[in-house]
Amino acid sequence: MRIVGLTGGISSGKSTVSNLFKSHSIPVVDADVVARDALKKGTGGWKKVVAAFGQEILLENGEVNRPRLGQIVFSNPDKRQLLNRLLAPYISSGIFWEVLKLWMKGYKVIVLDIPLLFEAKMDKFTKPIIVVWVDPATQIQRLMARDRSSEEDARNRVNAQMPLDVKRNKADIVIDNTGSLDDLNEEFRKVLFEVSKPLTWTQFWLSRNGALVALVTVTLGVLFMQKGI
Repeated sequence: MRIVGLTGGISSGKSTVSNLFKSHSIPVVDADVVARDALKKGTGGWKKVVAAFGQEILLENGEVNRPRLGQIVFSNPDKRQLLNRLLAPYISSGIFWEVLKLWMKGYKVIVLDIPLLFEAKMDKFTKPIIVVWVDPATQIQRLMARDRSSEEDARNRVNAQMPLDVKRNKADIVIDNTGSLDDLNEEFRKVLFEVSKPLTWTQFWLSRNGALVALVTVTLGVLFMQKGI
Protein backbone atom coordinates (compact mmCIF):
# COMPACT_ATOMS: atom_id res chain seq x y z
CA MET A 1 0.00 0.00 0.00
CA ARG A 2 1.23 3.48 -0.86
CA ILE A 3 0.25 5.91 1.90
CA VAL A 4 0.32 9.45 0.52
CA GLY A 5 0.60 12.31 3.00
CA LEU A 6 -1.47 15.41 2.17
CA THR A 7 -1.15 18.60 4.19
CA GLY A 8 -1.26 22.35 3.85
CA GLY A 9 -2.62 25.23 5.87
CA ILE A 10 -5.95 26.85 6.59
CA SER A 11 -7.47 28.22 3.34
CA SER A 12 -4.62 26.80 1.24
CA GLY A 13 -6.95 24.60 -0.80
CA LYS A 14 -6.03 21.29 0.79
CA SER A 15 -9.66 20.20 1.05
CA THR A 16 -10.15 20.88 -2.66
CA VAL A 17 -7.18 18.65 -3.48
CA SER A 18 -8.51 16.01 -1.09
CA ASN A 19 -11.84 16.03 -2.94
CA LEU A 20 -10.03 15.69 -6.27
CA PHE A 21 -8.41 12.49 -5.02
CA LYS A 22 -11.82 11.17 -3.96
CA SER A 23 -13.27 12.01 -7.37
CA HIS A 24 -10.61 9.76 -8.90
CA SER A 25 -11.57 6.84 -6.62
CA ILE A 26 -8.56 7.20 -4.32
CA PRO A 27 -9.75 6.87 -0.71
CA VAL A 28 -8.89 9.65 1.72
CA VAL A 29 -8.55 9.34 5.49
CA ASP A 30 -9.45 12.81 6.76
CA ALA A 31 -7.92 13.64 10.15
CA ASP A 32 -10.47 16.44 10.67
CA VAL A 33 -13.32 13.91 10.38
CA VAL A 34 -11.52 11.57 12.80
CA ALA A 35 -11.01 14.51 15.19
CA ARG A 36 -14.72 15.39 15.05
CA ASP A 37 -15.56 11.80 15.94
CA ALA A 38 -13.06 11.96 18.83
CA LEU A 39 -14.95 15.00 20.21
CA LYS A 40 -18.44 13.54 20.03
CA LYS A 41 -20.43 13.68 23.25
CA GLY A 42 -19.57 10.89 25.68
CA THR A 43 -16.33 9.78 24.02
CA GLY A 44 -13.01 9.62 25.85
CA GLY A 45 -11.74 12.64 23.97
CA TRP A 46 -14.89 14.63 24.81
CA LYS A 47 -14.53 13.86 28.53
CA LYS A 48 -10.88 14.96 28.63
CA VAL A 49 -11.49 18.16 26.69
CA VAL A 50 -14.51 19.17 28.79
CA ALA A 51 -12.55 18.46 31.96
CA ALA A 52 -9.71 20.67 30.73
CA PHE A 53 -11.71 23.55 29.18
CA GLY A 54 -14.90 23.56 31.22
CA GLN A 55 -18.63 23.40 30.53
CA GLU A 56 -18.59 26.76 28.72
CA ILE A 57 -17.36 25.07 25.54
CA LEU A 58 -20.53 22.96 25.31
CA LEU A 59 -23.74 23.55 23.39
CA GLU A 60 -27.12 22.99 25.03
CA ASN A 61 -27.22 19.43 23.68
CA GLY A 62 -23.88 18.62 25.31
CA GLU A 63 -21.84 18.56 22.11
CA VAL A 64 -18.68 20.65 21.89
CA ASN A 65 -19.16 24.14 20.47
CA ARG A 66 -16.33 23.85 17.96
CA PRO A 67 -16.25 27.54 16.90
CA ARG A 68 -16.05 28.56 20.57
CA LEU A 69 -13.29 26.05 21.27
CA GLY A 70 -11.48 27.26 18.16
CA GLN A 71 -11.55 30.87 19.38
CA ILE A 72 -10.01 29.79 22.68
CA VAL A 73 -7.18 27.69 21.27
CA PHE A 74 -6.24 29.87 18.31
CA SER A 75 -5.71 32.86 20.60
CA ASN A 76 -3.69 30.93 23.17
CA PRO A 77 -0.74 28.72 22.07
CA ASP A 78 -0.59 26.89 25.42
CA LYS A 79 -4.26 25.91 25.25
CA ARG A 80 -3.86 24.89 21.62
CA GLN A 81 -1.01 22.58 22.55
CA LEU A 82 -3.06 21.20 25.43
CA LEU A 83 -5.95 20.40 23.11
CA ASN A 84 -3.61 18.69 20.64
CA ARG A 85 -2.08 16.58 23.42
CA LEU A 86 -5.49 15.52 24.75
CA LEU A 87 -6.85 14.46 21.36
CA ALA A 88 -3.66 13.06 19.77
CA PRO A 89 -4.08 9.46 21.07
CA TYR A 90 -7.70 9.29 19.89
CA ILE A 91 -6.93 10.80 16.49
CA SER A 92 -3.91 8.53 15.95
CA SER A 93 -5.87 5.38 16.81
CA GLY A 94 -8.80 6.51 14.66
CA ILE A 95 -6.51 7.06 11.67
CA PHE A 96 -4.88 3.67 12.23
CA TRP A 97 -8.21 1.83 12.13
CA GLU A 98 -9.33 3.69 9.01
CA VAL A 99 -6.08 2.76 7.25
CA LEU A 100 -6.42 -0.84 8.39
CA LYS A 101 -9.94 -1.07 6.98
CA LEU A 102 -8.76 0.27 3.62
CA TRP A 103 -5.81 -2.15 3.66
CA MET A 104 -8.21 -5.04 4.27
CA LYS A 105 -10.24 -3.92 1.25
CA GLY A 106 -7.14 -4.18 -0.92
CA TYR A 107 -6.54 -0.55 -1.84
CA LYS A 108 -3.06 0.02 -3.23
CA VAL A 109 -3.03 3.81 -2.77
CA ILE A 110 -4.65 5.87 -0.02
CA VAL A 111 -4.27 9.50 1.06
CA LEU A 112 -3.87 10.69 4.64
CA ASP A 113 -5.28 14.23 4.80
CA ILE A 114 -3.68 15.58 7.98
CA PRO A 115 -3.32 19.33 8.70
CA LEU A 116 -0.74 18.61 11.44
CA LEU A 117 1.15 15.97 9.46
CA PHE A 118 4.59 17.26 10.44
CA GLU A 119 3.69 18.52 13.89
CA ALA A 120 2.23 15.12 14.84
CA LYS A 121 5.25 13.28 13.36
CA MET A 122 2.91 11.38 11.03
CA ASP A 123 5.04 12.26 8.01
CA LYS A 124 7.35 9.32 8.78
CA PHE A 125 4.54 6.95 7.75
CA THR A 126 3.76 8.62 4.41
CA LYS A 127 5.49 8.74 1.02
CA PRO A 128 5.24 10.91 -0.98
CA ILE A 129 4.31 13.95 1.08
CA ILE A 130 2.20 16.54 -0.76
CA VAL A 131 1.96 20.12 0.48
CA VAL A 132 -0.70 22.47 -0.90
CA TRP A 133 0.96 25.90 -0.81
CA VAL A 134 -0.14 29.52 -1.13
CA ASP A 135 1.61 32.70 -0.04
CA PRO A 136 0.58 34.11 3.39
CA ALA A 137 -1.21 37.17 1.94
CA THR A 138 -3.40 34.99 -0.29
CA GLN A 139 -4.05 32.63 2.59
CA ILE A 140 -5.29 35.46 4.84
CA GLN A 141 -7.43 37.00 2.10
CA ARG A 142 -9.10 33.68 1.32
CA LEU A 143 -9.72 32.96 4.99
CA MET A 144 -11.33 36.39 5.51
CA ALA A 145 -13.58 35.83 2.48
CA ARG A 146 -14.48 32.29 3.52
CA ASP A 147 -15.27 32.92 7.19
CA ARG A 148 -16.13 36.63 6.95
CA SER A 149 -13.62 37.19 9.72
CA SER A 150 -11.50 40.21 10.54
CA GLU A 151 -7.95 40.48 9.26
CA GLU A 152 -6.65 40.18 12.84
CA ASP A 153 -8.58 36.97 13.48
CA ALA A 154 -7.51 35.50 10.14
CA ARG A 155 -3.89 36.42 10.76
CA ASN A 156 -4.00 34.83 14.25
CA ARG A 157 -5.33 31.58 12.82
CA VAL A 158 -2.72 31.50 10.06
CA ASN A 159 0.10 32.32 12.49
CA ALA A 160 -1.07 29.56 14.83
CA GLN A 161 0.01 26.97 12.25
CA MET A 162 3.40 25.93 10.94
CA PRO A 163 4.25 28.33 8.08
CA LEU A 164 3.51 26.91 4.65
CA ASP A 165 7.02 27.87 3.50
CA VAL A 166 8.41 25.52 6.16
CA LYS A 167 6.05 22.74 5.11
CA ARG A 168 6.97 23.29 1.47
CA ASN A 169 10.62 22.63 2.28
CA LYS A 170 9.68 19.29 3.86
CA ALA A 171 7.51 18.12 0.95
CA ASP A 172 8.20 15.63 -1.84
CA ILE A 173 5.56 17.32 -4.02
CA VAL A 174 4.36 20.92 -3.81
CA ILE A 175 1.04 22.03 -5.31
CA ASP A 176 1.08 25.80 -5.89
CA ASN A 177 -2.53 26.90 -5.41
CA THR A 178 -2.12 30.64 -5.90
CA GLY A 179 -3.73 30.47 -9.34
CA SER A 180 -7.16 29.58 -10.67
CA LEU A 181 -9.12 26.36 -10.22
CA ASP A 182 -8.13 25.35 -13.75
CA ASP A 183 -4.48 25.81 -12.77
CA LEU A 184 -5.03 23.62 -9.72
CA ASN A 185 -6.69 20.89 -11.80
CA GLU A 186 -3.72 20.93 -14.18
CA GLU A 187 -1.25 20.55 -11.31
CA PHE A 188 -3.37 17.81 -9.78
CA ARG A 189 -3.26 15.73 -12.97
CA LYS A 190 0.53 15.63 -12.71
CA VAL A 191 0.35 14.65 -9.04
CA LEU A 192 -2.22 11.93 -9.76
CA PHE A 193 0.13 10.42 -12.34
CA GLU A 194 2.95 10.32 -9.77
CA VAL A 195 0.98 8.70 -6.94
CA SER A 196 -0.67 6.18 -9.29
CA LYS A 197 2.63 4.69 -10.46
CA PRO A 198 3.14 0.96 -9.75
CA LEU A 199 4.03 0.17 -6.17
CA THR A 200 7.63 -0.37 -5.21
CA TRP A 201 8.51 -3.88 -4.03
CA THR A 202 8.46 -2.71 -0.41
CA GLN A 203 5.03 -1.14 -0.85
CA PHE A 204 3.76 -4.27 -2.61
CA TRP A 205 4.83 -6.60 0.20
CA LEU A 206 3.13 -4.28 2.69
CA SER A 207 -0.11 -4.40 0.70
CA ARG A 208 -2.85 -6.96 1.26
CA ASN A 209 -1.99 -8.71 -2.02
CA GLY A 210 1.65 -8.88 -1.01
CA ALA A 211 0.71 -10.33 2.35
CA LEU A 212 -1.47 -12.96 0.64
CA VAL A 213 1.35 -13.89 -1.75
CA ALA A 214 3.73 -14.24 1.19
CA LEU A 215 1.20 -16.38 3.09
CA VAL A 216 0.64 -18.67 0.10
CA THR A 217 4.38 -18.98 -0.50
CA VAL A 218 5.07 -19.91 3.12
CA THR A 219 2.17 -22.38 3.17
CA LEU A 220 3.33 -24.11 -0.01
CA GLY A 221 6.87 -24.23 1.34
CA VAL A 222 5.69 -25.92 4.52
CA LEU A 223 3.63 -28.47 2.53
CA PHE A 224 6.55 -29.36 0.26
CA MET A 225 8.83 -29.74 3.26
CA GLN A 226 6.34 -32.09 4.91
CA LYS A 227 6.11 -34.20 1.74
CA GLY A 228 9.89 -34.33 1.55
CA ILE A 229 10.02 -35.60 5.08
